[in-house]
Amino acid sequence: MSRFLFTYGSLQPGKAPAEIAPVVAKLEIVGRGFVLGTLRGLGPYPGAVLDEASGHRIPGTIYRLPEDPEVMPRLDEYEEFFPDEPERSEFLRELHPVHWEDGRVEMCWVYVLNQRK
Repeated sequence: MSRFLFTYGSLQPGKAPAEIAPVVAKLEIVGRGFVLGTLRGLGPYPGAVLDEASGHRIPGTIYRLPEDPEVMPRLDEYEEFFPDEPERSEFLRELHPVHWEDGRVEMCWVYVLNQRK
């Protein structure tokens, strides 16, 4: 399991809504980077559709996940990702290659738009 989370929307530093801000405060910023794909506007927030063949970059923040076992379930709930019921999830949490500013590429958790709904 990856120890990193890549974010591009409302989980960006300083942008987390009050309902999730205490959880985001537990995340350690370790870098900036990008994933390949496109963003779709979903009203007040975006949804990423990832595509490694795309020439479009989605910039974002890379966090190190804490040891706290409550963090991922709380983030999943906020992102409306239901691991046992992906068909009703707005987003899916998946591992994807993330391109870090320093040139390395590492697998990170990313919340992506559920296109299977």
